[in-house]
Order: sequence, then C-alpha cells, then structure tokens
Amino acid sequence: MNPEIIIPWPDKKLSPNARGHWAVKSKAKAMARRTAFALALEAGWRTAWPEGRLHVWIDGYAPDKRKRDHDNFLSSLKAALDGIAQAMQVDDSRFVPHPFIKDETKPKGEVRIRITGVQPA
Repeated sequence: MNPEIIIPWPDKKLSPNARGHWAVKSKAKAMARRTAFALALEAGWRTAWPEGRLHVWIDGYAPDKRKRDHDNFLSSLKAALDGIAQAMQVDDSRFVPHPFIKDETKPKGEVRIRITGVQPA
C-alpha cells in the first residue's frame, strides 16, 4: 500500500465562491470524485483501516503564487475526499482533515494526501 496519493489541484469550478451553472459544477464534482477514487484504489487504499477517526493530512501545492484560503481549499476537495472514502470503504465522517497549502508551487498544482489512524486518548 502506498502511504500517499497525489490528486490534481481542485478545479476552480469546485470553489465555494464560484458562481457558475450548477450542471458545470456537478460535472467537475463527478470528475474529482472519480479521479480520487481511482487513485486511492491504485494506491491500495482498499484495506482494513483502524477503527475510529482517521487523520487526513492534505498538502496543497498551488499552480501559482496567488494567496488561497484554507477553508475554500478544503471545501473544493469535498468531492475528492468522498471518492477516497468510497475507495477505502469508510464513512467520510471519520475523517479529521488537516489542510495545509504549501508556499512551494507545482506547475499544474497538486494535492498530496496521507491518512493515519487517531490514537485513543
């Protein structure tokens, strides 16, 4: 199992601030979900995961130097995280997301995701 997957930078149509037509946003959501699902399966993430909450470490590498809001970044990834949860066969309510947009950029942008179990208190 690969401990990390790399998904594409979220489409700007997925931003909660986007004001496009609902059908265009729906297609972008479906594509993000399918892509993340396939990448999670390819990484071998359909495996037994620990019970309880799962930390989701989300490192974003934007395609340019523009400032971005972490809340909007996480919201833009909702469909992708749903696809990952589906591939893992877990309920995404178990996810504890930790989004972090790095200062470093990548030419097309990318998002690196790692998932770890939560230690009981």
